[in-house]
Amino acid sequence: AGDNPLELFQIWLNLPARSKMCEPYFSMLWAEDMPRATFTGTAGARTELVVVAGRLAPAPGSAALDALRSLRPLPPPPDSWASAPEADLGIFTLALGAGARFTLPAATGRDTRRVLYYFVGDGLRLAGRGIDAHAAIEVQAGQPLDIVNTGTAPCELLVLQGRPIGEPVAQYGPFVMNTEAEIRAAFADYQRTRFGGWPWPSEAPVHGADAQRFARGPGGEAQRR
Repeated sequence: AGDNPLELFQIWLNLPARSKMCEPYFSMLWAEDMPRATFTGTAGARTELVVVAGRLAPAPGSAALDALRSLRPLPPPPDSWASAPEADLGIFTLALGAGARFTLPAATGRDTRRVLYYFVGDGLRLAGRGIDAHAAIEVQAGQPLDIVNTGTAPCELLVLQGRPIGEPVAQYGPFVMNTEAEIRAAFADYQRTRFGGWPWPSEAPVHGADAQRFARGPGGEAQRR
């Protein structure tokens, strides 16, 4: 009877050449299983951190040290760049109440890159600099980052970080490979097999009005919540 808004970030992770032709893998990361922590500031303003992938390593003596150390991410797909220890890959969300303050620990990788997507809120300050509009902001990953919600409403940020793979990239449409020849091979593979085909009788992804939350992997077995 009312609005049912959906906020969606579609995040694509490249694969190193050694993993480009790996076996397909699917895993469902249920919201209630994701590690999260809530931090309360001196004025009672709260910050919620959700770990989708990766880990945060606070400096020794940090007030949030124990809480952040306990946030162990759910297992990533085995061939994902997120599963490589040297990748320093992280996907986090931050929700800061009005007036809340949070220090994002420095990344551990020497050449890690980090971007913050500020998509909800009416006032934000990063490392002492005011941000007056929703934006994607690249920050220095090797330094702790002081984040302050200076607005009157809650603000939300998506944090993405990782070390570059450092390999050639050839991309066309949804295909990302290392060479143009590999791109042509990927297109031929898709045209020949449609990546295994669509196994349902209708092209519309409709599961009936009584369907609950579920995820069905390649083997056909469904997880239900």
